[in-house]
Amino acid sequence: MNTMTALAQLQSILNETYSSEENGEFKIELKEGLSDDEIHLLAQQLPTRQLPAEIHELLRFSSGFKFPPFKEITFDGISLFDMEEFFPYSVKLTTDIFTNVWIVDVDLQGNWGNVFFISHDPAVIVKHSENLSQFIQHIHEFGKDKKLSNLDKIREKTVFDIWEQKDGLISLEHARQSDDLVLKEFASRLENNYVIADLRNKPNKSGFAWGKFGPSIQKTIRNGSNTLWGIERRKGILSKIFNR
Repeated sequence: MNTMTALAQLQSILNETYSSEENGEFKIELKEGLSDDEIHLLAQQLPTRQLPAEIHELLRFSSGFKFPPFKEITFDGISLFDMEEFFPYSVKLTTDIFTNVWIVDVDLQGNWGNVFFISHDPAVIVKHSENLSQFIQHIHEFGKDKKLSNLDKIREKTVFDIWEQKDGLISLEHARQSDDLVLKEFASRLENNYVIADLRNKPNKSGFAWGKFGPSIQKTIRNGSNTLWGIERRKGILSKIFNR
């Protein structure tokens, strides 16, 4: 696991040169940092109305950077992602040309946690990086060798493996008989037409097919700050979500 702060990780790649078929050679271009007042306003959108010291330091230095394959990576996109039942508090980092999204999950104590990749075709959520620092490292790897990068493998292969082979969903029957007391208690509170997705303590590239049953976003329940969700088993709604 990457133990560098996000700021240190960002500073470590400032002089790197990247290349791609579409953009040729390029270096990242930093966006301006934020003032204390701007950072304070951002923090008001989070559950504790405070930012971790590491994130405050990062935002003072830079609010993100331009990276041509993704236009830009941003660190201040709080409350810009609208799947609140999955991620009540999140920071939108970037999107790709297919409108897939990368976000940081912020828990109810205000901690910035895992980075998730949310794919809509197929409709899969994947744990992409352990934290923001590792995500910046993964962006660096993508710029250096796209085909070998964690990012490209998740976007081009992992999401399809999860959708087609191992949807990452747990039946209520199984969960209610589990020795895992958190999982068991959560399952006991859900109605019988739900399944469970559990990414607690799972490695990168773990995920679940959130759209396997065409879920209504209003019918997804998260278990507090745990990366543990109940998803209603319903058909025929996925197309409404993406075509509204």
